[in-house]
Amino acid sequence: MGLLDDKVVLVNGGSQGVGAAIARAAVREGAVVAVTGRRPEPGEALVEELTAAGGKALYVRADLSDAEQAKTSVARVVQTYGRVDCLVNSAGLTSRGTLLDTTPELFDQHIGINLKGPFFAMQAVVADMVGREAPGTIVNIITSSAHGGQPFLAPYVAAKAGLIGLTRNAAHAHRWDRVRINGLNIGWTATEGEDATQKAFHGAGDDWREEAAAKLPMGKLGQPDEIADFVVFLLSDRSGVVTGSVIDWDQNVLGGLD
Repeated sequence: MGLLDDKVVLVNGGSQGVGAAIARAAVREGAVVAVTGRRPEPGEALVEELTAAGGKALYVRADLSDAEQAKTSVARVVQTYGRVDCLVNSAGLTSRGTLLDTTPELFDQHIGINLKGPFFAMQAVVADMVGREAPGTIVNIITSSAHGGQPFLAPYVAAKAGLIGLTRNAAHAHRWDRVRINGLNIGWTATEGEDATQKAFHGAGDDWREEAAAKLPMGKLGQPDEIADFVVFLLSDRSGVVTGSVIDWDQNVLGGLD
């Protein structure tokens, strides 16, 4: 028996990185999976991989910064599979900006992807669950930087901190509907997106992962497959009654000082 047997799981931002790892883990645990993303190539490639492995998967092209597309993607999954049992909001924008140099356009981009998209996807999914009088689970992928973060991540931190508040507010509002909503504050993670970010904004070479790992307590960056296993646990009944929790998933200890 898998942890997510016969569950319909929607992973927003699921075509690569942490989202793709979550999609793979969910299929492994028995779920039917739908993934959204703006670029069809990686989304369709992932669906082909999952179906070739015996899973059942769907790709939905969507720009989650557009509230209507966020809601429509949920409707597409409901139309195809009849319902959504679990939602993961994994899409994220990490382009750099400080308090002093962030433009209104960059700020709006961060709010769109990192907060507005999750809000309206949750709205549509919870409406489906409440309409069916069925329980469900949601996990929002947030960031340890939401506690304060680096100076060059000002709009990212602002949006993700808002997602923490939304996670707790929605969990409280829908606890009697048996909809459990939790968040995961992940730290520095080895993904394709992080590779592009390090090279684009920090002039990193191809060996940046090895250099970074040598400076970290556990000798490695966060691994998408390890995060995915934890997310699957939170989505599943094995996480029990837990709701409204925002869990720090990192190797740096909040408040610890040397």
